[in-house]
Amino acid sequence: MIPLTLAEIAEATGGRLHNADPTTLVTGTVEFDSRQVGPGGLFVALPGDRVDGHDFAEKAVGQGAVGVLAARPVPAPAVVVPPVTDAHTRSVALTGDTDGSGAAVLAGLARLARDVVDRLAPRGLTVVGITGSSGKTSTKDLIAQVLEPMGPTVAPPGSFNNELGHPWTVLRADEQTRHLVLELSARGPGHIRSLCETAPPRIGVVLNVGTAHLGEFGSQEGIAQTKGELPEALPEDGVAVLNADDPLVRAMASRTKARVVLVGESRDAQIRAEDIELDEHARATFTLVAPQGRTRVTLGLYGGHHVGNALSAAAVGLALGATLDEVAERLGQAQRLSARRMEVSTRADDVTVVNDSYNANPESVGAALRTLARMSDDGKRRTWAVLGVMGELGEGGDEAHEQIGRLAMRLHIDRLVAVDEQAGGIQHGARLEGFNGEEPVLVPDVEAAIALLNAELRPGDVVLVKASKVAALWRVADALLGAGA
Repeated sequence: MIPLTLAEIAEATGGRLHNADPTTLVTGTVEFDSRQVGPGGLFVALPGDRVDGHDFAEKAVGQGAVGVLAARPVPAPAVVVPPVTDAHTRSVALTGDTDGSGAAVLAGLARLARDVVDRLAPRGLTVVGITGSSGKTSTKDLIAQVLEPMGPTVAPPGSFNNELGHPWTVLRADEQTRHLVLELSARGPGHIRSLCETAPPRIGVVLNVGTAHLGEFGSQEGIAQTKGELPEALPEDGVAVLNADDPLVRAMASRTKARVVLVGESRDAQIRAEDIELDEHARATFTLVAPQGRTRVTLGLYGGHHVGNALSAAAVGLALGATLDEVAERLGQAQRLSARRMEVSTRADDVTVVNDSYNANPESVGAALRTLARMSDDGKRRTWAVLGVMGELGEGGDEAHEQIGRLAMRLHIDRLVAVDEQAGGIQHGARLEGFNGEEPVLVPDVEAAIALLNAELRPGDVVLVKASKVAALWRVADALLGAGA
């Protein structure tokens, strides 16, 4: 963060000083985990399910923090923020926030982040926002790698994209930062608009409108309405990068004042992919076509779905002054940065584990299954799909799970393992579709899945592991890689 005095932080957050010297300068990072606080830092006291950050204020100061952002007085130098009263702000508070203190601190943190952005924007900071039902994290990582050679770039680790992770990431920026690349997630209307108020973007990327969180939004149209809050927030001199191949995203062009850049495989997309080819590892090569010309791009990432992500990253890079050749080179050199997203590892016995277990929705599971099918090397390698529940799908959840089972059979996945009764619809759908190989199975838990795989895996097999976070299916991938070490 840029150096700020506690008095400046109090002014930015609307808080008051408590046991604090107003001239004390915060020169370190802003942290909500007391274990991460270092010299000169600011500790953010948040309530949780089991502990309350306010109880760790003294410890944080003992570790070097010079102040605490708090909702009530603590035995340490602090900026005490006011309570919040509006229903929306309270609705985004953390689990365990029984008295509204979490909502108050999050609101103060957001105001502090906005103050920092307002100070840095005149110095050349560009904020890039990314949203979509799937692919946000992978695209964020690609954009950051395209922009980093053009100037210091800050992006969140993993999927740090909510009302806590968003301002926390913003506060990583300093006077040298040229690009701030942010993911924007939502669990309801107004959430993306609120994040945009915290860090107003000049470039906004909307990837897709799928069925993730359908249970919370009620319909894809409801999801699209909220995702469209990002292009609505862009200024007239901004750029809206929209997926031309998704009708609900393409329609957002009418909701923005910014210049619209369409990306995709559609013929009218200004940034598009032609002549797409996938190798035996499902890594894509394609011709990148743009107003600046055409060039060939070879990605090192696994899965054809990364072509669309790469096009969005190319559009951002070109909008900020990179040449077409520079964009192509950087995309070709880009690596997977975030864990448990198409994380491919091969054991000594040539068993390949594809750990894509961070999260799941019907669109992302479909993309992962198509990647798995490609990695069979035309049937030379036996493929396993170990799949768990896809959460937050609402009334259509049963049908969505059945459709995934059917898709796995149509793609000729050799072994399908559904984990936990909640994922039973996947097995049911596979049986309805019909299978040529071994019968799809349903196992009760992670331990049973591990036991089955350990007993039946053969050298050369490829195993995909994917589910929503609640299933914690990464334990399967971790066990397989540990067993093969």
